[in-house]
Amino acid sequence: MIEIDWADQAEHLREAATSDADWNEKVAAGLVRPTDRLAVDVGCGAGGMAKALAAALPGGTVVAIDADAGVLEEARAYTGGAVRCELASMDDGPEPLRAAIGAPADLVWASASVHHAGDQQAAIDALVSLLAPDGRLALAEGGLPSRHLPWDLGIGEPGLELRLDLAQDRWFAAMRAALPGSVPMPYGWAEALRRAGLQDVTTRSVLTEKPVPLSDADREQVVKTLRYRIDQLTPGAAGHGHGHGHGHELPAELALPAADLEIWRQLLDPDSEHYLGRRTDLAALSVRSIHIGRRSRA
Repeated sequence: MIEIDWADQAEHLREAATSDADWNEKVAAGLVRPTDRLAVDVGCGAGGMAKALAAALPGGTVVAIDADAGVLEEARAYTGGAVRCELASMDDGPEPLRAAIGAPADLVWASASVHHAGDQQAAIDALVSLLAPDGRLALAEGGLPSRHLPWDLGIGEPGLELRLDLAQDRWFAAMRAALPGSVPMPYGWAEALRRAGLQDVTTRSVLTEKPVPLSDADREQVVKTLRYRIDQLTPGAAGHGHGHGHGHELPAELALPAADLEIWRQLLDPDSEHYLGRRTDLAALSVRSIHIGRRSRA
């Protein structure tokens, strides 16, 4: 069984908020309208997007909501009082969320949080109910796997990063299946927004790429990210994954194969001749998708 202890990932959440700051600012600036007065970040993590929304909404109000009290403390610290932080869970339906917000929202943002709800469609329906007439819901879910490595590294079987993606996909499927009240959602995010009654539904994806060769700091971040991912999928490791938390021990069938783990051990060991941190051909490329819909004015 896989459980997620979000508060245990405080350091990782802080780092994500910091490293994603430019992305958050760019996206927030494109989402906020001049007439908006209230924006909400549901499943706010360390508050990276909430802080960006506050900067894009001078004179307005931003409410950051999370279901974990420890995570919410990280958001309070990161946002420095620029947003109002409230404890609530979308798993409990719309009423606690409405009470936490206090008024209909012009914009509701949720990034990589709805996929942790047992019933994703019900969670989206709850988020839509928070919107004022003509308000928008923006979900950041999916996209394309990040790319960091050449296909052939000169060590081990080529396609190492592709196999890592497949292993994480297996982990994600197991996480979804283990959620209380887990319900399949055999259609895409845009369709889910349409089923929730939103109009003008669209998807746009944002590409982020650092110039190659990477700076020392960017190369170090790539190595740190890969080390984190490998730790998640190592036999006997705590069953954390997909960027957050950990819980019960990782089931053996979800771990990476021993042959790949040995290659990763060498690639991530600073004392190894194959250490990734000394390569000049690492990349930092990601594509994240944002699904947006508007509530009718009626």
